[in-house]
Amino acid sequence: MNLQPIITLDRRLSKSLRLNPEKRWLWDLSAFFAHSGDSWFWLAGLFIVWLATTGAWHARTALMATGILVLAVLVLGVKFSVRRSRPPGEWGAIYRNTDPHSFPSGHAARSALLAVLAIELCPLWFTILILAWVPLVSLARITMGLHYLSDVLAGMVLGVMVGLLILQISPLLIAFFPFIF
Repeated sequence: MNLQPIITLDRRLSKSLRLNPEKRWLWDLSAFFAHSGDSWFWLAGLFIVWLATTGAWHARTALMATGILVLAVLVLGVKFSVRRSRPPGEWGAIYRNTDPHSFPSGHAARSALLAVLAIELCPLWFTILILAWVPLVSLARITMGLHYLSDVLAGMVLGVMVGLLILQISPLLIAFFPFIF
């Protein structure tokens, strides 16, 4: 099967979505959303909420953190199996230096995972915020030149699948690790 036409289309579409750094306010906004899906940021925030709460939010944050960690292992496994290079560019040196592979997008996967978990576990106000944030962080990864469109789409599919898996196994997790939840 010749995938070259699909790869060419993917690169062309992704390139057309890239931002011009001269549009400063849009560039800065996109950079903010591109960073907002960082795993360290989410894990730190979830840990703070986990420490400060009991009951439902305590369990929610533990499940979300568990999902992020499981997803990180899967994303890295796929990235180092596929080994697709990131699009050429200079922005995002921290990502380019620590993780040179682009497929799938971990940020898009993480945002989709959090959306699935929020829909099932969280109050409506939080779910709405997350659902509004998902396309912004995912698109920002393309507009800043860190991912191709297919990286983001694959990441989102993987994130949804892991989110559904975490929801299915959550009773087992809670039963085996009650001190965490």
